[in-house]
Amino acid sequence: MKLPFSGRPLAFAVVSSLLFSLPAAHAEDKPKVALVMKSLANEFFRTMEDGAKAYQKDHAAEFELVANGIKDETDTGNQIRIVEQMIATGAKALVIAPADSKALVPVVKKAMDAGITVVNIDNRLDPDVLKSKGISVPFVGPDNRKGARLVGDYLAQHKLKAGDQVGIIEGVPTTTNAQQRTAGFKDAMQAAQMKIVSVQSGNWEIDKGNAVAASMLNEYPELKALLAGNDSMALGAVSAVRAAGKTGQVQVVGYDNINAIKPMLKDGRVLATLDQAASQQAVYGIQAALKMVKGEQPGVDADNVIQTPVELITQ
Repeated sequence: MKLPFSGRPLAFAVVSSLLFSLPAAHAEDKPKVALVMKSLANEFFRTMEDGAKAYQKDHAAEFELVANGIKDETDTGNQIRIVEQMIATGAKALVIAPADSKALVPVVKKAMDAGITVVNIDNRLDPDVLKSKGISVPFVGPDNRKGARLVGDYLAQHKLKAGDQVGIIEGVPTTTNAQQRTAGFKDAMQAAQMKIVSVQSGNWEIDKGNAVAASMLNEYPELKALLAGNDSMALGAVSAVRAAGKTGQVQVVGYDNINAIKPMLKDGRVLATLDQAASQQAVYGIQAALKMVKGEQPGVDADNVIQTPVELITQ
């Protein structure tokens, strides 16, 4: 039907209002991705968050990002509460670096039961506990055992001899990545016939790593190396070595390649660390989650893993 001229402005206004409302509606349809990390006091996770935010900024039309972290590496209860909050506020996808490989599984199941796509990064959720809950969650991250083995092999080949005493400063022992890194360090030390005199947890933190290192140095005066499961604990170990007057006599290695460790690599206070692409860890997880939200396959292997790169970093 042809409208009289007087009716055309009204019709145009109606059509225009509909057209201009479309982008807003489309914006509301963008999936909200919740990134839930461990302690933001750890430089590794701040770098991870920065990388995720930069990626979202470059792909703002594709998804919204809400990033959260906990106070410290063992604040499991608060991390569970954050996930519950993300469920309540309508997240479409959850990308999580769990503080505990077992304790976070029930709330992950709760998220999945609510229709939320879940991707696990950094620290792998316990496969047996996942299976007991009847769920499967893809893991996007590095082979921590392989990475730690690279660091340990370098230490053994360049600074130690068979029979030397070494100590391992482990992360939170209920986390899979701590267990795997300790296993990798042990693989390297046992292959080179070193004597592992102590394995103690530094809870991923500088102060606790310092205390553990100081205790080991005091108890084992012939100690030749401290292998730390992350660079924060390695920073603490370096301070303990200095305080004991053993700089240059006791080697320190770490894992993560955070910025704070780089000057120590240059001057030899730290012999080696392992780069696991901190700024891209969450990005890989977000990319996998967005594929799954669209109904696409994320590209996991037979073990439900998307393996990300690692690189040995030395002086």
